Amino acid sequence: MNANEVVVHSGAIVVLRHFDVAYSIDLDHAERLCAARSKAGQRGRLSSVPEKALAFGRPPVLLPLAPFALDIGGCVRDVSATARLYDFGVVVLAVRLPVADCCWSDFAALVQSADLAIGPAAHRGPWERLLEEVRAVVAPALLRPSTATLEEDYLLAVVHELGEPLTAEVLQQRVDLAPLLSGETRRLSEPARRDLLRQSYSYYEDDLVVLTWDRAFIYEPRGDSDVADVLEVANAQLLELRYYDELLDDELPRMYDLVEEARGAASLRAARRFAHLARRLYALVAEVTEVTEKVDNALQVTEDVYLARIYAAALDLFRVPKLGAAVDRKLAIVRDTYTALYDEASSRRAELLEVAIVLLIVIEIVLAVLRH
Repeated sequence: MNANEVVVHSGAIVVLRHFDVAYSIDLDHAERLCAARSKAGQRGRLSSVPEKALAFGRPPVLLPLAPFALDIGGCVRDVSATARLYDFGVVVLAVRLPVADCCWSDFAALVQSADLAIGPAAHRGPWERLLEEVRAVVAPALLRPSTATLEEDYLLAVVHELGEPLTAEVLQQRVDLAPLLSGETRRLSEPARRDLLRQSYSYYEDDLVVLTWDRAFIYEPRGDSDVADVLEVANAQLLELRYYDELLDDELPRMYDLVEEARGAASLRAARRFAHLARRLYALVAEVTEVTEKVDNALQVTEDVYLARIYAAALDLFRVPKLGAAVDRKLAIVRDTYTALYDEASSRRAELLEVAIVLLIVIEIVLAVLRH
């Protein structure tokens, strides 16, 4: 180790994996199930800010999982694991590897090894086992469990204490964050480095957060976990909006086919089919609207300017607003189609009523003629 090299006295590498497991999760029920199984489930809140400043819309349930050993970079290490359950149907698994008295180059190498061991490019590793452990505890609290599993990954490189006190500015001069955040072994070009490190934030002179698409570096001497929690929520929102974006992508072609099929049917059958399809689309709109409102209100930001900036930057970086706008556009198409179907069903019923009235008049005339 170089005598001038920065030393990470205490910190952690946290690998997150988000799973969409259900339409929604009854958090009160899940909390009771955890307590009954001695899993000590508890409702989460942000640790260092007043509750009115920034808080979860509906606090998730935090579920401790059994620690285990994991092969990271050819060395077996003990890691801890937790699960966090969100009411809009997302479970976030977190595997935490503690780091102590490690020089910066070894810390950066350990981040890469952890990513290779359980990151997005790795085999599913412990994730399936951990998810089954969670499901075994809270299965009765899952409302309409998902058959297909959608996932998101994120990695946090967290430093709580350095071998010597350094400001965020000095730390960035002493170490190169680009390899740690990019995972690249070759030196990046200057434009690529600037783009990679542009999402940098500090509130005090000795804290630092640098965000990228799939990783973040957090230097937090006070040990607060609020930034990590905010990034976790942003990723959970991304995952859920991805799910409903894909759901609507699949639903729209089927909807067009069903509309054409209904239009080709006889008037009486068409009216029934239009009404049935309209009810189905109305249910879809109601479901997606309800869940997206839960997603939008997952974290309520009012007064904490620093965390609000990080949260907004993470949402923008993960393209959550654009994905939400895409879902809204597709929902608008479904709503317009529902309105058109409802109008067409009403029109078909009116046509049938007119035909029935004309037939009754004709029958009345024929009967009158026959009587005379």
